[in-house]
Amino acid sequence: MGKLISSPSACIEADPDLIAKVVLMPGDPLRAQKVAETYLEDPVCFNTVRNMLGFTGTYKGRRISVMGSGMGVPSATLYVHELFSFYGVETVLRIGSAGGIGADVKLRDLVVAMTASTNSNYCIQYQFPGQLSPQADYGLLRRAVELAEDRGISVKVGSVFTADMFYNQNEKAAGQYRDMGLLAVEMETAGIYWEAMASHKRALSLLTISDHIFTGEGLSAQDRQDSFTEMMEVALDTAWEAAE
Repeated sequence: MGKLISSPSACIEADPDLIAKVVLMPGDPLRAQKVAETYLEDPVCFNTVRNMLGFTGTYKGRRISVMGSGMGVPSATLYVHELFSFYGVETVLRIGSAGGIGADVKLRDLVVAMTASTNSNYCIQYQFPGQLSPQADYGLLRRAVELAEDRGISVKVGSVFTADMFYNQNEKAAGQYRDMGLLAVEMETAGIYWEAMASHKRALSLLTISDHIFTGEGLSAQDRQDSFTEMMEVALDTAWEAAE
């Protein structure tokens, strides 16, 4: 690990030179470690504060970092904001799982989030005179979809719902999301997109459907691993091009 430096926050304390311009972000820091050890050459750990592990290595000769985001908008945006604002990161790609909502969304599908509806109040800080729609970077989105289709991966593009709560007492909510054409529900995308927009940076959320809210289906441990591998191939090659 590189030398520790004075940081504006207690949450990331790293040598800026150790963090690449492009960062992959799963929610789980142990998954970040797994990604680094599996897919990156010569990974180096750049952050251990609060056990939110971050690593940088090379993929096909280009530097890419991977770091956990934690769960929910407050945690994810904390790390994304600091990466954008204090460490010179230009692109963040969320890599995670989601619960399927759409009727045509199946287990193992890759959902590429074009935008994210949400019940988060995160964007109130911007004092935007209206409702600010959180949206992906189109260039990243277009390329990720092309890469997925080239691999024969079942990919869906559209809107998702970023929830502030994992357990929702409103039993009608999922049906209302579905009625409005949303594809899946998760907990981080809207915040990451808002943060990228406010920072004039780029972000994209790639989500593997691990269970379906209406059918009750869920992936086995092996199917989760296989689907994650498919998503990672798309994410890594998208990141590789963004790192050029």
